[in-house]
Amino acid sequence: MAKAAQDERSLEVRRTIPAPRERVFAAWTQTEDVRRWSAPGPLNVAAAEIDLRVGGRYRIEMQEPGGARHCAVGEYREVKSPERLVYTWSWEDDDSATGSLITVEFHERGKATEVVLRHEQLRDAASRANHLEGWNGSLDKLAALLTPQRA
Repeated sequence: MAKAAQDERSLEVRRTIPAPRERVFAAWTQTEDVRRWSAPGPLNVAAAEIDLRVGGRYRIEMQEPGGARHCAVGEYREVKSPERLVYTWSWEDDDSATGSLITVEFHERGKATEVVLRHEQLRDAASRANHLEGWNGSLDKLAALLTPQRA
């Protein structure tokens, strides 16, 4: 029974991106790249701040087309370039949220990189569904950003 409860509070997304591991890791951790992909669907990143070190903080301000903003904030727990990131995740405007934990692994797959993202300690099944949709939408943008364009 505890397993079912845990499953509804965590998710895993895997995506293979046709770019070297170092480039994918950089896109995940450099402000200028994060601004180009780290918001799902029609949202964009209005501002991003990254202090990439253990104990460093980040803030990603996502903006809806109508202007509403949502800010994700957290602290880096592990930074192992270009292999792994572990960081907390909370919504800045949600006082009821206790935060969750994200682990991202970057695996070499020939000339590509498999990204394995685990998001744990989500509030409930609804939060899991929302975050799953959000991560998939954001990873679509990351893949488009890093996929070589054919002439």
